[in-house]
Amino acid sequence: MGATKEPGIGLRRPPLRQLAGVQVIGTGSYVPDNVVTNEDLASLGCDSDWIVQRTGIRERRHVPPDMCTSDLATCAAERAIEAAGVDRSEIDLCLLGTFSPDQPIPQTATTVQDNLGLNCPATDLAAACAGFAYSLVFASQFVATGCSKYALVIGADTNSRLLDPTDVKTYPLFGDGAGAVILTRGSDEQGMLAYTLGADGSGSQLLERPMGGTKTPFTQDVPPGECPWLVRMEGRPIFKWAVRLLEDSFAQVLDGAGVSQDQVKLWLLHQANQRIIDAAVASCGIDSARVPVHLDRYGNTSAGSIPIALDECVRAGQVERGDDLMFCGFGAGLSWGTILWRW
Repeated sequence: MGATKEPGIGLRRPPLRQLAGVQVIGTGSYVPDNVVTNEDLASLGCDSDWIVQRTGIRERRHVPPDMCTSDLATCAAERAIEAAGVDRSEIDLCLLGTFSPDQPIPQTATTVQDNLGLNCPATDLAAACAGFAYSLVFASQFVATGCSKYALVIGADTNSRLLDPTDVKTYPLFGDGAGAVILTRGSDEQGMLAYTLGADGSGSQLLERPMGGTKTPFTQDVPPGECPWLVRMEGRPIFKWAVRLLEDSFAQVLDGAGVSQDQVKLWLLHQANQRIIDAAVASCGIDSARVPVHLDRYGNTSAGSIPIALDECVRAGQVERGDDLMFCGFGAGLSWGTILWRW
């Protein structure tokens, strides 16, 4: 891959913003039925104990051959719409955070729109594992300004189709899944008490899928033994960056909102690696009981991880009106979104 430089998170601190008057009225999620355990990956040369010790992942879900990202997104959206009790004719915006579209053109959100029978603008937002956080902020702006009455926001990725099975340090980390929410106008006390969206392109080569764009089209010759059409990742520098990011953006958002750390009921973080979560939680002194984790069951579901966690918590009765929730998605780009949301 060549030498890369580590991004300096301290050098790129985007401005803090606030956006009230938005609420979530329905959540939904979906993961495929096909469970792939660490032991199932042994034939690929993956070591089960190493996977657990280094990531906390014990199993993940992979789509069957007849499913793709639009199917995952549609299933999650169906459940969110049902939970919200909204007539589909009133949904006037559909945003899909994904880096694994069904195909380059058209945007996968249009397929989801058609599957659901919606009549609204629909488009993808590609910010990798930060895709749901970005999409949530963008859709909230439409709702808060009166440009959308009911917005459907989805995070979905089919990672198993974009990873190299011979890459034993990356392939076991990811799974497939989707989550969705329905947004509408809320009270002045609801919505984003503070949020920050950021990017640091100096780390773009740390997590990338090099082939398939205009820079390196699929038609170019490929050196023997290389698979540039698949995702590749340099885990060590991303690990260090992610921990610093969580620490820094938590402090920035809490300070900007005037909310203490103890007031945050749940910390719904991107489920990339248990060691990243543990390191950030320990460094910040966060009560680990307030940090829901599902990566042991689903692996890293990229844009799906935060909305899946949110849906599971909502359906378990762990979220009530007035609760403060911290969302943080981070990944390729390098991109991130940290949001303090009052339910």
